Amino acid sequence: MKTLTAAILLATTGIFGLSGCASTGNVTPQYVPPSTYQSYDCQALSQEYTRVNRYVDAARNEQSTLSASGVGVGVSAGRWGISPNISFGVGKSNNTKARDAKLSRLYGERDAIIQSARIQRCSFANGIKIYGE
Repeated sequence: MKTLTAAILLATTGIFGLSGCASTGNVTPQYVPPSTYQSYDCQALSQEYTRVNRYVDAARNEQSTLSASGVGVGVSAGRWGISPNISFGVGKSNNTKARDAKLSRLYGERDAIIQSARIQRCSFANGIKIYGE
């Protein structure tokens, strides 16, 4: 009975510990109106689309660092009895949050460029999907 209780406690601790790492980190595009690019012709829109994609690739490749966001103190039960434990929480750093904000803006600009290119019937926009399609 004692080992069953210890196993349940250990499994519960493991599940709660891993649930903090389960976030997907998806970034939703920030809205940018297509009218921002209405004065661009198809060639300028294509160049702008390429430029924004380079920035997106660079932002995705930025290294993200983790920072400690809390300290937990608890008791664990194991094969050798009950013992205290200390855990350090890890969360998103400010660099990761800034990168996500930058990616959100870039995704919004890219979608606005494609919408503007579709309005002007530019050939490079054929087959390119925007967020939500």
